[in-house]
Amino acid sequence: MSWYGVVIKTIFTVLLLLAITRLLGKRQITQLSLFEYITGITLGSIAAYIPLEAEKTAWYLGALSLLVWVTMAIGIEYLQIKSKKIRDLLDGKETVLIKEGKILEDNLKKERITIDELVSQLRKQNVFRLADVEFAIMEPDGSVNVMLKKERQPITAKMLDISVAQEREPEIVVMDGNIQDESLFRLGKNRKWLNEELEKQGVAIENVFMAQVDSYGDLYLDLYDDQLQQPEAQDRPQLLATLKKCEADLEMFGLSTEDEEAKKMYLESAQELDQIIREVKPYLTQ
Repeated sequence: MSWYGVVIKTIFTVLLLLAITRLLGKRQITQLSLFEYITGITLGSIAAYIPLEAEKTAWYLGALSLLVWVTMAIGIEYLQIKSKKIRDLLDGKETVLIKEGKILEDNLKKERITIDELVSQLRKQNVFRLADVEFAIMEPDGSVNVMLKKERQPITAKMLDISVAQEREPEIVVMDGNIQDESLFRLGKNRKWLNEELEKQGVAIENVFMAQVDSYGDLYLDLYDDQLQQPEAQDRPQLLATLKKCEADLEMFGLSTEDEEAKKMYLESAQELDQIIREVKPYLTQ
């Protein structure tokens, strides 16, 4: 077989594998089920066979074998989506390793896990003391998830009965130096806003490698030239300073007026504004 024949067949095989990968969906290696793992190995073996087959017709049979295997894989995955019994049969069931703070030795033996391996998996979850674990379960993909005892769980705003503002996911508005208009649209902003923010920080768009906007509207920049220094955004500190100035003005108006009703109104407004400042200060000083 000529060298250009190998090149053509290899290109064809790569394109075919890319199409197959799109059909089979996205999974990380650690998330693959046993069947998906076997499918990946088999497809790789068949794909390696196709470009090197010398006979003119045999390589078509390799491509046909790939398509048949993929069709079967898609069919089995569809059945897994529709039936939990088939999922349990092919992927296996989750196994409880620790329950109510007690290690279930029989389940460790069933999954062929040593206590060292269990402790190692717990450390990956930032858990270093077995005494802190209330519940641990091994998922079908082999990962271990942990629930800590109540007194060991991190304190949340809900536990403290503190209301917090909703936080949206950040949006990347410049990627590889290219403005992402779709991301700006989702934020309700446009290129004019972006250029104004860059101008405030003294940065030209040509120097921006990546830019991200968080839920507070703050712009984070990464420049092509890491030696360039960019000023910190001052919007939130300025807002906090303005609120404090308003509070001081209200107190001054209340102390300077002789009208008792107006004095009471100014001082009450100053107290209300002080409470608002206390609530928003954590967000304005981040």
